[in-house]
Amino acid sequence: MYFRHSNEMWSEFPELVPGVLFAEGITADAAVADRIARYHATAAERLVQGSEGEMPEIQAWRRSFSKMGLKPTQYRCASEALLRRFRQEGSLPRLHPLVDLCNAVSIAFAIPVAVFDLAKITGDLEVRHASGSESYLTFSGETEHPEPGEVIFADTGGQAHARRWTNRQSGRSAVREDTKSVLIVAEALHDLASSDVPRLIGMIAAELASVWSVEARSALLSRSSPRFDLSPATRSST
Repeated sequence: MYFRHSNEMWSEFPELVPGVLFAEGITADAAVADRIARYHATAAERLVQGSEGEMPEIQAWRRSFSKMGLKPTQYRCASEALLRRFRQEGSLPRLHPLVDLCNAVSIAFAIPVAVFDLAKITGDLEVRHASGSESYLTFSGETEHPEPGEVIFADTGGQAHARRWTNRQSGRSAVREDTKSVLIVAEALHDLASSDVPRLIGMIAAELASVWSVEARSALLSRSSPRFDLSPATRSST
């Protein structure tokens, strides 16, 4: 099992900087409120200086959404949507300790962070253009089919685990109370992404170690090294 971006994605978005983590041993009973509060404070400080739409991280995603033919103010990347809600409401909904923590890190860095339950993914997971035959399960239980050419997270079984790249994850592989193994993916396109993404990944790895006593395996992907291997033979390596 592996995670990767397709060759076409690297050709179309050469500025892409993805970071990934694999972790086992996640539980839903962890206490993360104090940790979340620190990241929320960082996000609040940034929002005092200007709205989320002015942040270079968000502006880069807006340009990419426009490049994909999407209206950026209609379809927002996950970090912009979270920041917008945080600015308006002063908080984010609590879903699961790991998801809450990753959402907090996401708004602190203004970088989309996706968390997938690996038990719900069939075979490999690839960020690629849709053929139109893939199935996407919404959080309300409805089945959709991505448009041909739409950027999705697709597994070998033809399931789309995210639509419009970083816009919306699927309910199929969402983290639940019984989730044990996760793949965490952060992606950025702005000028400082090559330094920001490693810091973000390092912080999440440190939180996993502190909160769950889990030693995550992580990697930074690139066009020359695009694949993160999750096969059993490599899971014990770091």
